[in-house]
Amino acid sequence: MITVVKITKLAVKNLKRTPLHIQEKFRAWLVAVNKAGLAETRKRPGWHDEPLHGDRKGQRSIRLNKQWRAIYLIKDDGTIEFVEIIEITPHDY
Repeated sequence: MITVVKITKLAVKNLKRTPLHIQEKFRAWLVAVNKAGLAETRKRPGWHDEPLHGDRKGQRSIRLNKQWRAIYLIKDDGTIEFVEIIEITPHDY
């Protein structure tokens, strides 16, 4: 069961630039993973945990809301590493 989450310096920097409610939602996801594990947390529909394609193949994202996503990957040692928190603009859909 994957419950360990690492956050890169870039992701921490990105997170500090997000609105407070986005930071709180990210923390809620972390708590959910720590308590229930990644597999169970993925089953919850509010996170929209999905694999990415193209240049980001091998990475996954969770939706913090319609505008913000957190990008992560699962490392060989079974930990989750968040690489960045990004803002999606309407023309990026």
